[in-house]
Amino acid sequence: MAEEGCQVLCIDSDPEKVASSKGFATNSVQADATDEESLRAIGIREIDVAIVSLGQNMEAAVMVTLLLKEMGVKEIIAKAVTPLHGRILQKIGADRLVFPERDMGRRVAESLVSPNILEHLELSKGCSVVELVTPDLFAGKSIRELRVRSRYGVTIVAIRKRNDIGERTIMNPGPDEVIDRGDILVMIGHDPDLKKLKDK
Repeated sequence: MAEEGCQVLCIDSDPEKVASSKGFATNSVQADATDEESLRAIGIREIDVAIVSLGQNMEAAVMVTLLLKEMGVKEIIAKAVTPLHGRILQKIGADRLVFPERDMGRRVAESLVSPNILEHLELSKGCSVVELVTPDLFAGKSIRELRVRSRYGVTIVAIRKRNDIGERTIMNPGPDEVIDRGDILVMIGHDPDLKKLKDK
């Protein structure tokens, strides 16, 4: 967030973490985020988005999320440890949930099962964007020849091409764009349709 030019306020009870955040944060405060008076003193009502990430401390995450909601914070993103924890956080006001351990576990498992998948981003339930190393049967053919949309039900939204000079990305490639061996295809579609290409 800091690298994107946003003002970042970091709050933690651990002085070492507060000190380490001073290199990137606009402001760093040592405080107990589960204490309502501390949050009020910091001026938490003025922030646009709060990110609640308290490790494995589920109870503290619930308390902080509830306090932030009651204090009128516009958007709350919370790290959830388990599905039940996530449901509780949503019920008390979290607008968005993040499951880092679960999501990374899935990515690692997928990379072992389908090594040609470089990235997988779930857009909604059953629909994703994937980065796929060009399958051998695609190499040397145009998008028109491959009929990817009609044959597989997915859309190629970008192609990353690499050569000796470097890398370039072709956004929204046209039907006559030829796919070369080693290209990275960025594709969007329903998960069952994307799965057919993972195994090619």
